[in-house]
Amino acid sequence: MKTFLLSVSSLIDNFKSDFDLNFIQKDRWVLMVKGLGSTLLITACAALIGIVIGVIVAAIRTSYDKNLETMKLRGGIGYHILKFFNGICKLYLTVFRGTPVVVQLLIIYFIILPKSEGLTVAIIAFGINSGAYVAEIFRGGIMSIDNGQFEAGRSIGFNYVQTMRYIIIPQMFKNVLPALLNEFIALLKETSVAGYVAIRDLTKAGNSISGVTYSYYMPLLTVALVYLVLVILLTRVVGIVERRLRKNER
Repeated sequence: MKTFLLSVSSLIDNFKSDFDLNFIQKDRWVLMVKGLGSTLLITACAALIGIVIGVIVAAIRTSYDKNLETMKLRGGIGYHILKFFNGICKLYLTVFRGTPVVVQLLIIYFIILPKSEGLTVAIIAFGINSGAYVAEIFRGGIMSIDNGQFEAGRSIGFNYVQTMRYIIIPQMFKNVLPALLNEFIALLKETSVAGYVAIRDLTKAGNSISGVTYSYYMPLLTVALVYLVLVILLTRVVGIVERRLRKNER
C-alpha cells in the first residue's frame, strides 16, 4: 500500500512538474489560447464561406437536374448558360473533393496568393474546400424534397428562384442539419494542418511548446483534449437546435 501511494505521489509530482514546464513557465499557455483563437476563427469563417458556396453550387446543380428536359425542349440561351455553369460546378466539385486539403492549402499559399497572410489563405482554402462537400450535402437535401413543394410555390405565384429561396432551401437546411454538423466537425479537425502556411493554430502551438520543452505528451494530449471538447460542444449545440426544429414542426 505504501509503495502504491508513493507511486501515485510520484506521478502527481511529475504531472505538476510537466504542467509547469509546458504551460506556466514563460506563460506558454498563452500560445495555446492564441492558437485556439486562430483555429476557431478559421473554422467559423471557412464554414460561412462553405455554406455560401454550397448553396450556390447546389442551387445550380439541382436547377439543371430538375429542369433539364424542359429546358432542352425550349432551347435558347438560358439552357446553354445553365449547362455551362453546371459544368463549372461539376469541375469544381471534382477538383476540390478529389485532392487533399493540405495540397490545396499549399497551392493557394505558394502559387495563387503568394503575398497574402497565412490566416487569409487558410480561411479561403478551407472555405472553398468545405464548400465542395457542403454543396453535395445541400444538393442531396434539395433533391429529397417532394416535387409537390415546388408545385406549391408555383401555385402561389413564385418563380423558380423564389420557390427555392422561400420554400425549398429552408426545408433543406432542416433535413441536412446532421450531415452539415459532421462536415463542420471535419472542418474543425482539418484546420489542424493550417500550420503549413505559417499560422500558429492550436496544433502548431502544441508543437511549438513541445519543440522548446522537449516534452511531447502533455502539449499534444492537451491539443487533442481541446479538439474533443469542441466537438462535444458543437454536437450538443446542434442537438438542441434539432430538438427545437422538431418542436416547431409540431
